[in-house]
Amino acid sequence: MERLGTLEDLPKEYVEALTAKNLVPLWPSLRDVLPPYTPKPKTQAIAWKYQDIRPLLMQAGELTPIEKAERRVLVLANPGHTLENMCASSIMYLGMQLLLPGEWAPSHRHTPNAVRLIVEGNGAYTSVDGEKCEMERGDLILTPSGMWHEHSHDGDSEVVWLDVLDLPLVYYSETSYVEEGEKVKGHPDSHPKIYGPGIVATENFQRNDTIEYPILRYPWVDTKKSLESIAENKDVDMVQVTYVNPETGQDAQKIIGFSAIMLRPNEVLRLPRRSCAMIFHVIEGDIIVDVDDVRHGLIDSDTSCAPCFANITLTNIKDTPAFVFVADESPFQKKLGLYSERPRTDV
Repeated sequence: MERLGTLEDLPKEYVEALTAKNLVPLWPSLRDVLPPYTPKPKTQAIAWKYQDIRPLLMQAGELTPIEKAERRVLVLANPGHTLENMCASSIMYLGMQLLLPGEWAPSHRHTPNAVRLIVEGNGAYTSVDGEKCEMERGDLILTPSGMWHEHSHDGDSEVVWLDVLDLPLVYYSETSYVEEGEKVKGHPDSHPKIYGPGIVATENFQRNDTIEYPILRYPWVDTKKSLESIAENKDVDMVQVTYVNPETGQDAQKIIGFSAIMLRPNEVLRLPRRSCAMIFHVIEGDIIVDVDDVRHGLIDSDTSCAPCFANITLTNIKDTPAFVFVADESPFQKKLGLYSERPRTDV
């Protein structure tokens, strides 16, 4: 494409006159905001090793009581967005959160949507609008925008989970805020709606199918069982399930999509080039993630990030299955008509 004029091509006095009137010429920056054919993402291919995070997270538990933290989190920041912006990608925020035995993270609600992917420990639970969601390793728990939630720990060992929020997008749109709830620990036991294959709890022949988020906790034991069942079909090339709203069949949340992949023993998966950034978190297994020319070896509880339109290959290097949690920006892009896929360039 033809080279466009630069600021240096313009008289200094003219540029100063524009600046004084809060005006900016477009053409010197046009190729930056509208690059030819492919975006120029700030998101970098990067990995965060849990063995590096955990000691520092436990130290945070010693240094900062929950009363001084509200949420004790170490943010997984992508240097491409600069660390102070606390972004994993342009839309996704990641954090490792620690709750110690006997602690209570007080009730609040906020505009960003959030999920919790439990990394280790047991005995803790999240209450979401009064529904008690037990926390077991691998579980996915939703805390959608505007819903009151708090975290409590009645067990005897540390509990850690991975937070995934659409905070960067909400913050960028200047709609990010939080409200404090009542300082009351705990909720009575609740009974969420029961969903199974083709069934849902019904009371007196009536269903309340107007609830926006009918499932708040997706137990890992159910997800893993589904993946293993799919894997028995040798004709299935990629073993994957998506976390959805069972009433609508749509994504579990509006902005970020969540799924889980099972890699069969020694399997190699070559993913399509997608227009969205992607997060990979290993629930179980030992894999290699290749993102273009960057390679990361990941084991249990490690997390990595890949930018848009990257050539991504997942390789299971063991003789046992590997299970990977995936978060991506596709629901948001599809709502705006921006999502696309392209052929790989490393063929």
